[in-house]
Amino acid sequence: MSLDVTSMLSVRRSGSTAAPAEPLWFEWLALVGLFVFAGWLLGVRGVWSLLLNSDPTGITFVIIIVFTVATLWSGMRARELTRERNAAEARLPGWAASYWSALGVAPRDESAPLDLLLERTHGPHATAWWVNAIQLKLGLLGKVIGFSILALQIGQIQNFDPAQAQDLLKSLTTGLGVALLTTMVGLVGNILLGVQLTRLDRYADELVAVAQQHGLSIRQRGEG
Repeated sequence: MSLDVTSMLSVRRSGSTAAPAEPLWFEWLALVGLFVFAGWLLGVRGVWSLLLNSDPTGITFVIIIVFTVATLWSGMRARELTRERNAAEARLPGWAASYWSALGVAPRDESAPLDLLLERTHGPHATAWWVNAIQLKLGLLGKVIGFSILALQIGQIQNFDPAQAQDLLKSLTTGLGVALLTTMVGLVGNILLGVQLTRLDRYADELVAVAQQHGLSIRQRGEG
């Protein structure tokens, strides 16, 4: 039995009891607003200059750049998912509509339409999670470099002079500061970006659920 998928997509959702789509895009904007305020507050307190000046390796700066770029990507992804979710709710052309069209032609591989939908909704997130892990690994790399610097400085000590103890401690704390600061920045960036990616994954799950819910009715009509 052939199905007129185009007519199905034009049907309005009269009497639907589905919950309205969550404003993921505005949630991201609110979160970025908090980030901007926190960044400004840290700048006023001199924390940024302390972090960057205390890390001669530049790893802290790299972690900040990675986090900033990944956060901007999360915003674009949130806007795209929101647009596709609204299109699915209104039965407009989009990822869900393509999925329904594929179901309507009764493909030989019944799992292929769902696989394509999952690739669109969740595929890019795998790379984003890898980038998130990079922040943590950069922080651990900074720890290794920092303790290596500390070990080299200790190895260069020839004679211990109590009169020079203060200068000696200052030189030793350079490596220790690199190790601790890069690890801290990497952990914070990993946590904050992980919150965004977890929210994106959950919203993508809801989008797939909406598409599958309508897809079941298409399958039932096709079997009938």
